[in-house]
Amino acid sequence: MARPPAPGSVIVPDWHESTEGKEYLACILRKNCRRVFGLLERPVLPPPVAIDTASYKIFVSGKSGVGKTALVAKLAGLEVPMVHHETTGIIVPTPWDCGGVHTRDSGGSMPGTELAQGIQTTVVFWPAKLQASNRVVMFRFEFWDCGESALKKFDHMLPACKEKTDAFLFLFSFTDRASFEDLPGQLARVAGETPGGVRMVIGSKFDQYMHTDVPERDLTAFRQAWELPLLRVKSVPGRRLADGRTLDGRAGLADIAHVLNGLAEQLWHQDQVAAGLLPNRPEDRPSRGVVAS
Repeated sequence: MARPPAPGSVIVPDWHESTEGKEYLACILRKNCRRVFGLLERPVLPPPVAIDTASYKIFVSGKSGVGKTALVAKLAGLEVPMVHHETTGIIVPTPWDCGGVHTRDSGGSMPGTELAQGIQTTVVFWPAKLQASNRVVMFRFEFWDCGESALKKFDHMLPACKEKTDAFLFLFSFTDRASFEDLPGQLARVAGETPGGVRMVIGSKFDQYMHTDVPERDLTAFRQAWELPLLRVKSVPGRRLADGRTLDGRAGLADIAHVLNGLAEQLWHQDQVAAGLLPNRPEDRPSRGVVAS
C-alpha cells in the first residue's frame, strides 16, 4: 500500500469552487440538484470537453448504525436517512428525479441505488483537477455498502465486497465510542489480507461533536499509530432549494467535496505509484488504469 500523500498535493482542493470547476460540475447536476447515475450511466459532457474517466470500487465498512448508508447518501446527493435501518437484500428499482422529497423504502434502501443479495451499490461521479499536470479527470466511485448482520450471516458477502476493491472506507461515529475502538479490528478483518488498496477513516455525526465520545487526543493518537487519512462528516439533512423540499445539489457538493477530493487524491496517487511514476514499495498493488471518455 502506497504511503498516503499530503492533503492537497495531488488534487487542487478548491478547484470545484472556481468558474472552470463549476462548468464541469454542471454535468453531474440538473436544475441545481444532483443527478443520480446507474451502474451503466455516465455524465454527458460537451463534445469539445474530452476528459479521462478513472473508475474505482470502494467498500464502506463499519459497525451497524455508524452511518454508512447515510454517508453514501450524502456523497450521492440523496436524502440522508433519519431513522436507522439495517441494509438488507431487497431489490428496489426506485426512480429518482428533482421533483420532491424521497425517502427510504421499508427495506432500508435509498432511491438511485441498486441492491442485490444484501449489497447496496451507489455510483458517484466527481471531476477534479490534478496539481502536477493541470488536467481534469472524471472520477467514478462505485460505493459498496453491506449491512453488518448480512456480512455475519452470509460467508460470501465480505469476499464479494473485497474482490477487486480499490479503497476501503472505515467508519466510526463520534457518538459511539465502541465504533471507534473497533477500528483496529475492522482494519484487520476487512483489509488485513488485502495487500493493496487505499484505506481511509471517516468519523460520522461530527455535527454532534459537543456530545462526542471520541476526544481529539484519541484521534491524534490513532493517526500517529496507523498513518491513515482521517476525515469528519456531518450527518444532518442537506440544505434545500427555494421550494423547501428539493435538496440543493451545489450546496450538497460543497459539504462533501473534502471527502470526494480526499478519495480522488489517495486513489490517483496509488495508481501513480503502481505505474512506476512515483517511488514504489514492494507491497504496492498493480494499477487499475484509466479509461478514456
